[in-house]
Amino acid sequence: MREYQLSYGTKRHRINIFLRSAIYSCGAQTCLREYLTFLTTSSYLHALTCSSLACSQLAILFSDSCPSLVDTVRFDIITLFPDFFASPLESGLVGRALERGIAETHITNPRDFAYDKHRRVDDEPYGGGVGMLMKPDPLFAAVESLPVLPKRDVILLTPQGEPMHQAMFQQLTTYDQLVLVCGHYEGVDERVRTHLATREVSLGDFVLTCGEIPALALLNGVLRLQPGTVGKPDSIKFESFETALLDYPQYTRPASFRGWDVPPVLTSGNHQAIAQWRRQQQQERTRQRRPDLYQRWQAETAEEEQKR
Repeated sequence: MREYQLSYGTKRHRINIFLRSAIYSCGAQTCLREYLTFLTTSSYLHALTCSSLACSQLAILFSDSCPSLVDTVRFDIITLFPDFFASPLESGLVGRALERGIAETHITNPRDFAYDKHRRVDDEPYGGGVGMLMKPDPLFAAVESLPVLPKRDVILLTPQGEPMHQAMFQQLTTYDQLVLVCGHYEGVDERVRTHLATREVSLGDFVLTCGEIPALALLNGVLRLQPGTVGKPDSIKFESFETALLDYPQYTRPASFRGWDVPPVLTSGNHQAIAQWRRQQQQERTRQRRPDLYQRWQAETAEEEQKR
């Protein structure tokens, strides 16, 4: 059970309210509703000596002390291998973002919804063929056991899906809940695709042993775009794929390493010249390495110029 400390300070009073989030699994809206109910029914309300503080200061309270209660995205991962996610979800920026409540993750094992004697989640395909397919009933039951938030996407991770790209991640940040269904074996029963999943997503034009790897990539790509995950928001704005161009070359100390020197323009202090150099490098690097992106950038640039 997580515990958040929400503080409001005045000259005379300092209120510390602990919201125990057993209700947190129900989503941010429920937390906000329960929190407001707690405030209005508790003796702490009397400590707010000026009634005009209530609305405006509550907004400040939530945005400054615990923004996650307003903007939290919920990730539900349907997987046969829950342990796969243990370390990645506790490490680095992802671990810190989850710890701060910017997002929440819940893992559900479809094997818990297999009720036959051997708790089977796979079976042979009708018509014959190589390998086994994941059965539809445990997957449907696992997804249907979850709470349903207002804006939800049920994503099947499969080589047949749309390849991941930055614009997809940006669009997925607008959802309240993302349910990630990890395929395994030779795939899933077709009825999972047609009647359960609302979107199919692929990591690329290759085949992996399981859907957990692309699920983790999607979670990482979406979560890092959530406000508060990355310390400096500008680092997201100017990186590769945000403008259809690859990122420019970057250097750090020492200025000279094994005879390889940092370009003089970067140490010149001329910010206009640095910005121009970086833009040129982006264009040239994209033209050489990703001609498809370069053509897209040229088309988008020409379209923008026509609108002016």
